[in-house]
Amino acid sequence: MVAELRELSDNRRVSAKEKIKSPLNRLDLEMIINHSYDAIFVTDGLGNILLANAATEKLLGVNHKGLIGTNVKSLLEKKIYDWSPTLKAIETQSVVTGLLKNPQGTRQIATSTPLLGENGNVAMVITNARDKVIVDKYIEDVKTERATANRYKAAIEYLSDKELELNSIVAESRQMREIVITGNIIAKTDSTVMLIGESGTGKEVMAKYIHRHSLRCQEPFIPVNCAAIPHELLESEFFGYVRGAFTGASTQGKPGLFEIADKGTLFLDEIGELPLAMQSKLLRVIETGEIQRLGSTAIHRANVRLIAATNRNLRTMISQKLFRNDLYYRLNVIPIHLPALRERPDDILALAQRFLDELNSKYAFKKTLTTQATLKLLEYSWPGNARELRNVIERLVITSPGEDLYLEENCLISGKACPDINKYPEKSMPYKGTLRSVLKAVEERYIRQVLAECNGRVGEAAKRLGIHRTMLYRKTRKK
Repeated sequence: MVAELRELSDNRRVSAKEKIKSPLNRLDLEMIINHSYDAIFVTDGLGNILLANAATEKLLGVNHKGLIGTNVKSLLEKKIYDWSPTLKAIETQSVVTGLLKNPQGTRQIATSTPLLGENGNVAMVITNARDKVIVDKYIEDVKTERATANRYKAAIEYLSDKELELNSIVAESRQMREIVITGNIIAKTDSTVMLIGESGTGKEVMAKYIHRHSLRCQEPFIPVNCAAIPHELLESEFFGYVRGAFTGASTQGKPGLFEIADKGTLFLDEIGELPLAMQSKLLRVIETGEIQRLGSTAIHRANVRLIAATNRNLRTMISQKLFRNDLYYRLNVIPIHLPALRERPDDILALAQRFLDELNSKYAFKKTLTTQATLKLLEYSWPGNARELRNVIERLVITSPGEDLYLEENCLISGKACPDINKYPEKSMPYKGTLRSVLKAVEERYIRQVLAECNGRVGEAAKRLGIHRTMLYRKTRKK
């Protein structure tokens, strides 16, 4: 058998590299061929079988040793299979791939490759085949994994886009305008950003703003709350896993957050809540740019822009050995401090009006803030920042029966339903009192009206009223 193959191979052109003597002997080659998982089937240019390995028995359902010396046409006559890619390759002098079916119903995907001799005729045909079920399963696994990753990306991109539209930056105060200017500058780079501020100050909104104005804006923005993921699942969530990596793992495997965020932005909120073991793994990814799924030996490159956020003092945590010093300096490339809402009162009314507009649109309401409610909003310290402000506005809108919104202390602090409009009959009663008190009431109403029309933007309202923004702020603070 081997002698015949050697004789045929002498008739074809060979390159200089092919003439180099193989370090493998005949027995080695025979062992390799017979232990191949794929069926290997070799004929001469007339279709006479020169070689058939053990795996061929799965393809044809007959003893492979008994095939040597027979012609593939006889296999067709015996209906061992329904057609011959070998004969097709001889006829067309080209590579032929197709699906074979034997009488037992087994289907194989076979590829026949013709080797041409020096005279231009087919000297030999090499056919290899594999069970179609195995090929189909592999293709399905690849499709499923790609579909899962694409589904994650598509869903997160959709949700992120919606949130980005609704949560654009409110920057009426000087502090926030300066932060927005900084955000626009750093957005065009890939530098890592650390957002620092109390809970509810808008760190995720700022992270989305940076992503939206970056060169990666067409790629995914993936927000991750590090405090919300159980410690034992952090590694599999961040880096993903392959099939069978651990008990309970998905049979299809799962891409990690770094893979899903590829070419986009990964926002790590509550970064101070990561355990030390995970901090070291995150540091390695930042330093090398390489990720490895649990249970896999394959290394992938991670092209991700990182934005981290915390409401904790990481320097104090470092001194307490709760946060890695080296990770801190890797993340703290461009620190941005977001001030608390009580430190930027100019943003309170603008944010309140933004939330009110959203709720009016959602529920088809036409509710407006009264001067009394505006004053209460400005007097309160807002320990929960913008998140608390939104909750108060929503509670006010939902529980107030009339279109004019009034606010009492218990609505701010205890969370009770907001007062009935009858307690503040501002519109139902005619003006009474001295001319001075009436003028003051008219002024308050007009200021409220202009602020509403300007969506709470103090600067724009002051310009329309013809007074300085400081004067307007003072008037809204008066009792």
